Amino acid sequence: MATTTRPDTLETLKRASTATITSQLLLRGLRNTFITGLTPLRPDLRMAGYAFTLRYVPSREDIGMEVHYDNETNVQRIAIEAIRPDHVLVIDARGETRSASLGHILATRMLQRGAAGLVTDGALRDSHMFSLLDMPSYAAGVHATTSSVMHHPVDLDVPIGCGGVLVMPGDLIVGDAEGVAVVPAAVADEVAEAALAQEEYETFVLERVRAGASIKGLYPGTEKSRAEFEVWRVGRDA
Repeated sequence: MATTTRPDTLETLKRASTATITSQLLLRGLRNTFITGLTPLRPDLRMAGYAFTLRYVPSREDIGMEVHYDNETNVQRIAIEAIRPDHVLVIDARGETRSASLGHILATRMLQRGAAGLVTDGALRDSHMFSLLDMPSYAAGVHATTSSVMHHPVDLDVPIGCGGVLVMPGDLIVGDAEGVAVVPAAVADEVAEAALAQEEYETFVLERVRAGASIKGLYPGTEKSRAEFEVWRVGRDA
């Protein structure tokens, strides 16, 4: 998968909150970009990377029910050995949390391959170990049972739905303590730049509000408040 964003865009997005990013996407007409119902297993870590997708369908006893997985043929295992640096594995588990969609050993292998994170709208197993893993991970639940009880992996690097949000291969996936946002690659550069500018202005606003200022004429900004912000910004950077 070729990436088309500027080299600094990932780091810029990692500095912006998902709340700010979804606001910037909304300004560009994109409404459904935040994956609902996920819990961060490392809320102290920020995440930004390119989507590498894995799609599950419901399992069935005559197709792919495994306890000992074949690393050469199982699509989930192939995904683990195919993920590249700065990519986030995003799993379409159909919101099914009655068995895990991945476990800690496979996630550790992803980390060793340079993965930027893991997102599933299903469950994770060995969940207590994810809190010790130096990789952002997000899930809709936890479950001790292996994936094949409920999930059969069928596709890699295809368009998927995760938590009701479309994820295209190569989309930028951004995560923080609040959750995960999906940024289409075509607008990622401008969203990243605008998100940082928005957060800088909101830092100014928060400082004023804490000092007793009204939000009127301040939030949203006006020509006057923007001029005051520029003075504030220059003074802060001096």
